[in-house]
Amino acid sequence: MTISEILKSPDTLLVDVRTPPEYQMGHIEGAINIPLDQIPYRYSEIPGLGSKNVVFYCRSGNRSGQAIAYLRQLKIENIYNGGGIDDVAFYLN
Repeated sequence: MTISEILKSPDTLLVDVRTPPEYQMGHIEGAINIPLDQIPYRYSEIPGLGSKNVVFYCRSGNRSGQAIAYLRQLKIENIYNGGGIDDVAFYLN
């Protein structure tokens, strides 16, 4: 599956790893906000993590890539880097 197909699946969950002020300035509808520096402590709050497709995004794709790398070290699967918020918005339209 491509990232576009994954994003368009109704079961896919979006996680915005930007800071709360960035999230408040605008985010993808339905995304939950867990800032990158809180991922190690809060990843268990992500519903279906490991069993459902979860796409992470940030401003440019860098922080979401770091979140993915950390979670892959924990052997968590079905996680994807959606890149930046503009990329995810493009794929969803």
